[in-house]
Amino acid sequence: MMKNQIRQIFHSPKFTVGFVIFAALLLLTLFYPLIVTDDPLEMVGQGNFFKPGTYISVTEAVNTDPYTLNMNASSGRMEKNLSMEERMAMADWLEQFAGLSPKEMDVTDADGLVSLWRDHYDSASEQKGLIAARKKYFSRLDKKITGLLEDRDVLLAEKNGETGELSVKKTIPSTSYVNVSDVGSRRVFILGTDNFGRDVLTELVAAIKTSLKIGFIAGLIATTIGLSLGLIAGYLGGFIDDLILFITNLFTVIPSFILLILISYSIGKNARGVMMVAVIIGLTSWTWTTRSVRSQVISLRNRDHVNLSKLSGHSLFRIILTDILPYIASYVVMALILQISSGILAEAQLSMIGLGPATTTVSTLGLMMNWAMSYSAHLNGDWWAYFPVIISIALISFSLNLMNTGLDPIFNPQLRE
Repeated sequence: MMKNQIRQIFHSPKFTVGFVIFAALLLLTLFYPLIVTDDPLEMVGQGNFFKPGTYISVTEAVNTDPYTLNMNASSGRMEKNLSMEERMAMADWLEQFAGLSPKEMDVTDADGLVSLWRDHYDSASEQKGLIAARKKYFSRLDKKITGLLEDRDVLLAEKNGETGELSVKKTIPSTSYVNVSDVGSRRVFILGTDNFGRDVLTELVAAIKTSLKIGFIAGLIATTIGLSLGLIAGYLGGFIDDLILFITNLFTVIPSFILLILISYSIGKNARGVMMVAVIIGLTSWTWTTRSVRSQVISLRNRDHVNLSKLSGHSLFRIILTDILPYIASYVVMALILQISSGILAEAQLSMIGLGPATTTVSTLGLMMNWAMSYSAHLNGDWWAYFPVIISIALISFSLNLMNTGLDPIFNPQLRE
């Protein structure tokens, strides 16, 4: 029976896709720290938001044996140093004073645009309609382009300790290149660094692990409370049922997130660790599980096998454990999956408003979002500080909800096609 049910579960495309995504994230958090053993919160960069890429030591690069390559170095310089605003200004000038049509110009092709600019721009031309400040802007822009086009050697000077005079120590031609593999000191930041100069990828993997931990703990607490109260209320009925339902309705009326904010704020920053936040989330999100379990138990408590157990003199605990719980076990699993997803999202929401775990030893997905927003990463275009976090939260929630959706038709025959 169990083997057949497991086979049915993994025959569900939705469950399989969700399980693969979730398992991949889980394996990433387990194996990545074995490969990269650095502290996730180590401040490697002395600055904010270094963009993704490979960083090498400039000193070592200068002292590394060079290779002479016949390459046009100015092409790369144009793409990198000419901003889109400057390219648009060049295109406007060429259209207005050189008579070129917009179709002849492509602002995304820096080399082609510069070629047109060199052929047509003349600072001595009349340029009717332009104010003096705008003329000076185009003149400065032309000088900048001229400087970028020049291939000049770089001179390294050395100061004489006795005379204080500078003397040329080394000349680096523009055709000199070094092989990155020859430079010993280098560091790869696949996702750049954050506002504290920490490797975002390493920090993100650790944050996913911590957020999953919070979700599991909060989910287990909420499901345990909801299951226990739902079983007792549904089976016993009467005054106990009314009392538990009253308390459940009381907590349902007050939005759980408001309770989260009030409790998190009231316990203080010093006591608000990862475990404490997980417990708070679990204690405030059990209500819908209780109501759902209670309704399931009410439909089971008068069935023949339950009545037979009552007549046999079995204890309340045994009846609930052996005659009722197995029939709602599938629903409990689905409820746990949703509670885990809700716990992760709740932590992210709390941390975004500054009421998440107050810790400097671990990171969570919510804390990473909070740090990125506090240092205006979204306004400065530093996407690597927050976009991977959003994707991670979305993948976790999507995979768990997809698993839950895939389980629903298997455990509920009425939904099968």
